[in-house]
Amino acid sequence: MSPILSVKPLGFQWETLDPFLFCVHHDDAYPAGNAQLGPAASLAGRNLGQDFEGKDGWRMYHGDAVPGFPQHPHRGFETVTIVREGRIDHSDSLGATARFGGGDVQWLTAGKGIVHCEMFPLLNAGGPNPAELFQIWLNLPSRNKMADPHFTMFWHEQIPTVTTLDDAGGSTQITVIAGAIPGATPLSPPPASWAAQPGSDVVIWSARMAANARHTLPPAPGTNRMLYFFAGKSVTIDGRTYPARVGIRLAPDQPVTFENGDEPAEWLLLQGRPIGEPVVAHGPFVMNTADEIRATFADYQRTRFGGWPWPSNEPVHPRDKGRFARHPDGKVESPTG
Repeated sequence: MSPILSVKPLGFQWETLDPFLFCVHHDDAYPAGNAQLGPAASLAGRNLGQDFEGKDGWRMYHGDAVPGFPQHPHRGFETVTIVREGRIDHSDSLGATARFGGGDVQWLTAGKGIVHCEMFPLLNAGGPNPAELFQIWLNLPSRNKMADPHFTMFWHEQIPTVTTLDDAGGSTQITVIAGAIPGATPLSPPPASWAAQPGSDVVIWSARMAANARHTLPPAPGTNRMLYFFAGKSVTIDGRTYPARVGIRLAPDQPVTFENGDEPAEWLLLQGRPIGEPVVAHGPFVMNTADEIRATFADYQRTRFGGWPWPSNEPVHPRDKGRFARHPDGKVESPTG
């Protein structure tokens, strides 16, 4: 049997499978930054507040002055934000705040409810500010949907990588965010995460393949498995060649060997044992029943999930602030300790 179950072109939002809910790849070529850390360029012709068109190669998203996503609520799932290039300024309703990027990952359990913002400060005043990131939504099982909110920082200096070589010496370098692989043990996910549950087999790997390199994924029976081939020229699996920017659903019960084309390539693998529970979603809320969604709206209207302690809906840190995280208990951490 073919290891390929389906193939679809990648749009702005990528199709996902249980236990994942959402995946998007943001890739913006921002210009130089102004004094407010927004773009030093005209915003004329942009639908500010809903700017997703990619005019001039970049988007403001929901931001008015700085690109990004001003304060918004979540309940019932987790966000895993992988910042490959650029910086994100995080602030939330628990009083936590952070600046991270350049390979860092933030893993946020929204649980019973949190309000946060994710702004993309343009720190370079003298030149371009490229930004590239993945945001992945990972569902929570019903027993943990009302867990206390929690965020974990994976600084890129701590995230393990492993490089495999094929018989011809072609290399595949894998960044291991979740899911063990021989030669690399991932950092621990938040305690309420589906990824922390024994047997969930949650995998989040990103990889860079050399031109013409080959790599084999071992079988993972009982899981859902999606490979997103998002950069490169072509990939060949089971004798069939596909162009870049496709999502490939793979059969989990057999090994899968894929051969890269004649240019370097990159892919993202999302894999996990399905939670297998009803999903009822409305915007930023993901629960199991319509009644729970209605209760979530009522809770948010009443409590605002703790309120918003910041003077702006889209706060950013000073230009010269380095990477750091301040947790709700006041603990401050940074990549340098």
